[in-house]
Amino acid sequence: MRTIQMTLDDNLVKAVDRVSKELHTSRSAFTRKALQEALARHKREEMEQKHRLGYEKKPVNEDEFSVWETEQAWGDE
Repeated sequence: MRTIQMTLDDNLVKAVDRVSKELHTSRSAFTRKALQEALARHKREEMEQKHRLGYEKKPVNEDEFSVWETEQAWGDE
């Protein structure tokens, strides 16, 4: 693990300190978790964008998934 220096707005530091205290964690642990979640969200958004672009380049055909209709089980039978 590395120690880094960051410049943050005073109000942001106060809010992080307040929430960290509520969660019984440290400022560093809270920030690590927030950064990990932000990176995961970014990766998910990138993948969603790739999927969107893929479907724009090759849209779904009307009957593309109809072969699976008989395989669906809705539980009401």
